[in-house]
Amino acid sequence: MPPTTSPGPCTSSPIDPPTEADHVTTTDLEPIGQPAAARILREAADRLIATQAGAISAAARLVADGLRAGGLIQAFATGHSRSITAEIVGRAGGLVPANALSIKDLVMYGGADPREILDPTVERDPSLAQRILDLAEIHPSDVFVITSNSGGNGSVVEMARLAKAGGHPLIAITSAEHSSQITSRHPSGQRLFELADVVIDNGSPRGDAALALPSGVRITPTSSLTGVLIAQLLVTEVCGLLLASGEDVPVLVSANVPEGDAHNEALFARYGTRLRPSEP
Repeated sequence: MPPTTSPGPCTSSPIDPPTEADHVTTTDLEPIGQPAAARILREAADRLIATQAGAISAAARLVADGLRAGGLIQAFATGHSRSITAEIVGRAGGLVPANALSIKDLVMYGGADPREILDPTVERDPSLAQRILDLAEIHPSDVFVITSNSGGNGSVVEMARLAKAGGHPLIAITSAEHSSQITSRHPSGQRLFELADVVIDNGSPRGDAALALPSGVRITPTSSLTGVLIAQLLVTEVCGLLLASGEDVPVLVSANVPEGDAHNEALFARYGTRLRPSEP
């Protein structure tokens, strides 16, 4: 089970991850269909809001401090967790000073052959993390937000280790239940939650999916919904902290409104090449 205090300066981390009983959903109780999915997803969102407010507030303080010091959010994820990075980086209505770090950077910025990364198991390779970081302009005040439901793949754990070695605050978005039950694929044996200053538990069950079919396999994964919710709660809290201290809030305006391009270009110019454009 993850510790009740994290190894870094903040003390917010998952406590008592949900048990299998908390995710009981069988065809004996209800039919498989939209109402069942809606119930599960609504309960997941409500549970997240009820249990993770403190962790999200602690994470927001780290981000706000970093932005005040001229830093950026450096968001990293692999696999489907990249959807949470996309909710933090390059999002209309979101913060401008945020970069996405990704395995695909090796191709887009590093000239690697695409075939090198077209393998879903490549995320297990710890050596990719340093190569990805070498392609980015990392500032001492940057804050890392790493999302991984399992928290155990080699590239994710190594990115977390490198962030901490560089003195950066590290926020983890992960599943306490899943991660506490797996063996890390990193040579150190560490998992993401064991390295972070603040851990935000997305509340997802082991394996992510929550609704059992008669065969025993499960559908209706919850980590994307709760991850997006975490991202929006976090960004909104950061904006509130900046406003409360009289700071400017650099917010991205939709490029699909007439004033969007001019507004955004003026903000992008503040960060120069440190801020990468998002692909369409």
